[in-house]
Amino acid sequence: MNNKKIPSNCPSCSKPIRIEKLNCVSCGTAVTGDFPMPVFLRLDKEDQEFLLKFVKSSGSLKEMARQLGYSYPKVRNMLDDLIKKMDALEKPDGEKSTD
Repeated sequence: MNNKKIPSNCPSCSKPIRIEKLNCVSCGTAVTGDFPMPVFLRLDKEDQEFLLKFVKSSGSLKEMARQLGYSYPKVRNMLDDLIKKMDALEKPDGEKSTD
């Protein structure tokens, strides 16, 4: 599995990156346009892994707590923090929340 993370922010100005071109490596077809980076790809690796485990456990926080070896309240807090991060990432131009 490729561990490289797609950059979600510009390395020069730190603003969110948008996708302009997608290429098929098989036939060479290119699709161009202005596509926003999906929120899930803008999360850090740990948050992406947490979200994947959450989905694979059918959204059961009890099962997540068991898998991770954490208490239910800790996993609930982790999910709440992830939701806040995702809300902040959905703001236009990556505005930071004032919460």
